[in-house]
Amino acid sequence: MSNQPKTSGPMITRRHTLALLAATAAAPRLAFGAAASPMSFSESPYVAKIEGEKPLPPVSERLPKTPRVLNLSGMGREAGTFGGDIRMMIGGQRDIRYIPIFCYNRLVSYNDQFKLEADILESFEVENERVFTFRIREGHKWSDGTPFTSEDFRYVWQDVFHEKKLARGGPPATLLINGKAPKFEVVDELTVRYSWDDPNPDFLADLASPSPTRIWFPAQYLKQFHARYQTEEMLAQYIKKYRVQDWGALHQFMSRTVRPENPSLPTLDAWRNRTAPPAEQFVFERNPYYHRVDEKGQQLPYVDRVILGISSADLIPAKTGTGEADLQVTNLDFADYTFLKSAEKRYPINVDLWKQIQGSRIALVPNLNCKDEGWRKVVQDVRFRRALSLAIDRTEINKAVFYGLAKESANTVLPDSPLFKPEYRDAWAIRDVGAANSLLDAAGLLMDDETGFRTLPDGRPLTIVVESAGDNSFQADVLELVTDHFRDIGVKIFTHVTDKELMRRRLKGGDTVMAVWNGLDNGVPTADMSPKELAPTSDDQLQWPVWGLHAMSVGTDGHPPDLPEAIALLKMMHEWRDAIDADARTEIWHRMLSLFTDQVFTIGIVNSALQPVVRARRLKNVPEKALYGFDPTSYLGVYMPDTFWFEGGA
Repeated sequence: MSNQPKTSGPMITRRHTLALLAATAAAPRLAFGAAASPMSFSESPYVAKIEGEKPLPPVSERLPKTPRVLNLSGMGREAGTFGGDIRMMIGGQRDIRYIPIFCYNRLVSYNDQFKLEADILESFEVENERVFTFRIREGHKWSDGTPFTSEDFRYVWQDVFHEKKLARGGPPATLLINGKAPKFEVVDELTVRYSWDDPNPDFLADLASPSPTRIWFPAQYLKQFHARYQTEEMLAQYIKKYRVQDWGALHQFMSRTVRPENPSLPTLDAWRNRTAPPAEQFVFERNPYYHRVDEKGQQLPYVDRVILGISSADLIPAKTGTGEADLQVTNLDFADYTFLKSAEKRYPINVDLWKQIQGSRIALVPNLNCKDEGWRKVVQDVRFRRALSLAIDRTEINKAVFYGLAKESANTVLPDSPLFKPEYRDAWAIRDVGAANSLLDAAGLLMDDETGFRTLPDGRPLTIVVESAGDNSFQADVLELVTDHFRDIGVKIFTHVTDKELMRRRLKGGDTVMAVWNGLDNGVPTADMSPKELAPTSDDQLQWPVWGLHAMSVGTDGHPPDLPEAIALLKMMHEWRDAIDADARTEIWHRMLSLFTDQVFTIGIVNSALQPVVRARRLKNVPEKALYGFDPTSYLGVYMPDTFWFEGGA
């Protein structure tokens, strides 16, 4: 039975008050099918081995009064058994950042059909996209056993977002609507409320994202590193011990959740880090206070530990093929599939192929904000961008690099999205060398008959240096073919491989004309998901980083777009925010997709590429077919790795 997500239907009913309880739990503390008998809970035998200052209380006292109950049989999965370690490999210790994404425990989260459900929260209510009321599970505790309450939200709002040492600009831009922050209220010990004057339809989606805005922290733990709650003498000792500049840097270091390097930091995730860096191996141990149970009352996760072994990134595919990982998705690519599939005959592993959700697996990204005025005029001319797109032979690239298994496409949504239309896929994406040459002629990029290459209007050779982070071996193969395709229209390109962070800095600084990257992160949106990737909204958008920075900083940095089509996309983005119903949002999405693809702001090549997912043969509940990507699937996250289990026990 396939577990591939379906994206039809809205995430939630918009413009109505709603209260969504945790999935399947009409009466979470009752056994299914039993009218009034209390559910009995059980735990992994491993819990007895967990070291602490004092013995752990019984599992019934560690769980919230209303735990989240997962009806696995109703999800097409099996209730499992406890035990075992999942071994994974990472290319460096920074990559422990994958664990919070894989765990995917959020206040509200997407299920595998991309509908929002209460997760950490017991319930939430939304009034007119302006007022959001969150109800915390009674008795929910952090991994150290301290209560999770409204104080953890108040602490972030007052003591972090409104403390200049920790948030110089105040609340993060993700919480600002038309430049205004919300009103925050503590309703009671288990209830908080955020209210805006204008609609904020992005709020829940942000909280459900792979890297959500952290509006809650373990306050009881972190107060010891905060000047409002700690003496100067103790702070000075901590600053010296952890070798940081001041108490603000101390607090940021000790509270880091994106890369969970502090083993003492309490978490609500399924597994908590028990290893301080530097290390060659990181052990994430089960959280004894985790809030989810299966329909049998077994406290999740099933697996006791996730062990991350550090290896050279180049060796990870080979090691995976020899059975050194029980679950591996990172540092693998489709080029590794043949080798990995052949390894199934020698080692007890299964190799599945999931569909990648990016709008384009690889894309050329012109920098519309490059500093060179001559180049900027060329790059901002849509005829130039369309010509480059028309020159690419996507069929050849698909066959030569992706074995014909990807889909030739512009950078746009996939057929798995209810917003898909063939005209978006085909926009300026079908090879036509004659039309490409005509567009370049009309743009004043004339051919030099002696060299066979074109020149810029100021007489310089039209030679494009394409910046590449060199992350994927297939990038070089694709660019080699594109070099030949562009030669047919008199355009010369060279590839410059550099460090990823340096490449980003060069793009944001305007020092680069073009980069090779991937397309839209979310190629499977619904109309209720934000279309922010289609408009200048972030400096991470490499085609217009300066315009995106202006929007992200609420006008305090960068500068606003000066290209009419980019201005129009930003205006439509704001219209989407104010839309009153799903039909209006759908209509705006289609207008934005039509303009975005017609303007070829990024040059997509293929999408629906395949991602190898390798698992130990006895690791169960890992779907054979699924969608794979960062947002909204959080890689493995929406498929709930806390429900993966080993057949035959540890």
